[in-house]
Amino acid sequence: MTVTDRRSPADWRGRLDETPDDELPIDESVPRRREARALLGSLLRPYPAALVLLAVVVVVENLARLSVPLLVQRGIDHCIPPIVAGGSSRELLLIVAALIGVVTVQAASRMYFLRRSGRIGQEVLLELRRRLFRHFQRLDVAFHERYTSGRVVSRSTNDVEAIQDMLETGFDSLITAVLTLGGTAILLVTLDVRLGLMCLGAFPVLIALVWWFREESAKTYRKVRESAALVIVQFVETMTGIKAVQAYRREPRNQEIFEQVADDYREINEKTLRLLAIFMPGVRLVGNITTGVVLLYGGYLVLNDQMTIGTLTAFLLYLRMFFEPMQEISQFFNTFQSAASALEKLAGVLAEEPAIKDPQHPVSPARPVRGEIAFHGVQFAYVPGRPVIPELTLTVPAGQTVALVGTTGAGKTTIATLIARFYDPTAGSVTLDGIDLRDIAQSELRRHVVMVTQENFMFDGTVADNIRFGRPEATDAEIAAAAEAVGADRFIAALPDGYHTDVAKRGSRLSAGQRQLIAFARAFLADPAVLILDEATSALDIPSERMVQRALRTVLADRTALVIAHRLSTVEIADRVLVLERGRVVEDGPPGELIRRGEGRYAALHHAWLESLG
Repeated sequence: MTVTDRRSPADWRGRLDETPDDELPIDESVPRRREARALLGSLLRPYPAALVLLAVVVVVENLARLSVPLLVQRGIDHCIPPIVAGGSSRELLLIVAALIGVVTVQAASRMYFLRRSGRIGQEVLLELRRRLFRHFQRLDVAFHERYTSGRVVSRSTNDVEAIQDMLETGFDSLITAVLTLGGTAILLVTLDVRLGLMCLGAFPVLIALVWWFREESAKTYRKVRESAALVIVQFVETMTGIKAVQAYRREPRNQEIFEQVADDYREINEKTLRLLAIFMPGVRLVGNITTGVVLLYGGYLVLNDQMTIGTLTAFLLYLRMFFEPMQEISQFFNTFQSAASALEKLAGVLAEEPAIKDPQHPVSPARPVRGEIAFHGVQFAYVPGRPVIPELTLTVPAGQTVALVGTTGAGKTTIATLIARFYDPTAGSVTLDGIDLRDIAQSELRRHVVMVTQENFMFDGTVADNIRFGRPEATDAEIAAAAEAVGADRFIAALPDGYHTDVAKRGSRLSAGQRQLIAFARAFLADPAVLILDEATSALDIPSERMVQRALRTVLADRTALVIAHRLSTVEIADRVLVLERGRVVEDGPPGELIRRGEGRYAALHHAWLESLG
């Protein structure tokens, strides 16, 4: 959505002055509303019989509720006078028994409705959460790079909870309100046409109030959801990047930004309260004035023997019921508007198509996969018109270790992500053993191509859990063998619980070198034909780097490897070096040969590296 900042957008830590794909302006969201209705329909489709039964139960409950004033009227007008005259109280006892039966049916219906609707609601929410999680995992890297983690959290928590409120209370409020309004209107006219028509005269005023509230709340509640999402985004991203925030002394600025979005959230919530402050008292005012008029005119009719006291009592009870649904309608609008806005956002996310799609007729590489990688006239641009790789034709023979060297922005990581198929080329093709990567199912490709980065994400769990991440079926013996192969077994054995030691949040109990060795053990256990190491040693200190270097030779053996590194100590183990500049290969050859030439970029880089070592 577009956010109007009171400061320059450049002052923001993150850009909030753009329109995210799932937050369209209100006048552009009609197709999204259709998608939202279709999403809700698909979620409720498995429960047609149960929903019809619940509707019947609500009808029964409301019929029981509507019969109470009629029983009261009967008791006052037909049962009490005979008792006062010394007659039998048998009919009054029957009326009391009927009242007890009616309220029991009402209570039983309510209990059944709450239990059954609650179960259906939770099943629907479970399916929605499954869809969201499955879809978020399917979406490509490009989507996740532009869709912040805060927005992901907002979609999967706040928006789902808004739908939960609608399922648990919204539909019930609407059905009850419609039945009560219709039923009481008929009964009011039936009890006394004169008073009934007088009461229905207030109906246009109520309709006008409801219509105004619906129109205004539709706009306001959408803004509430959007403002809430901004608060979550700012909070989550600040806490996620708290090290950087504190390192660059950004606490005051981030506090200022958070206070602004929180204040915007407060302001829009106050607007919703102002709407309610007009709507609810307005309904009560109309109801109380109508009640006063009915009491005055009804009392006159009673005094003139044109109406019984029981009828007037029943009429007043129904009149109270007539105005009560207005509160339920307002509650329904609150719930519905929040849920509708949430459904639009969720439908927007679920409508996102992954840019990286599986082929309709996937082709599997011949086994065993050799691991030959080739680029055929590949062009690529993250932004149209700004190519990162103008054109690249390159072959990496099976089993060769290739190091990519170049300045930041030269295209090294882009080449790696194209091989891993996190992106597809703008033009040309990338092949594995002669097969276009776009013709291989992603799940199949991921078995043969693994990428290890400097940000080795450790998942919550044990050391063993993190090593077997790429092969969940691996045995403890295979995990231990993989750790031993890369030299990780020694430090693991020294941990409090060995392989069963909890790594804590993001592996915080482990050093950078230890996390890197676990990542190597994970890759070794997965045993891919092609292994990509993207700056895998750049964040390590010298002792950790030496430890990792020994493991690298084991990990890279007998497979095709692509190594991206600024540290030339890592490059030394490569069979071949490609020096990149602006997406083009400017030097290509074995590292020793490039150094012996004495001229060229790699030789200059190597000379500068030796000088840095003293």
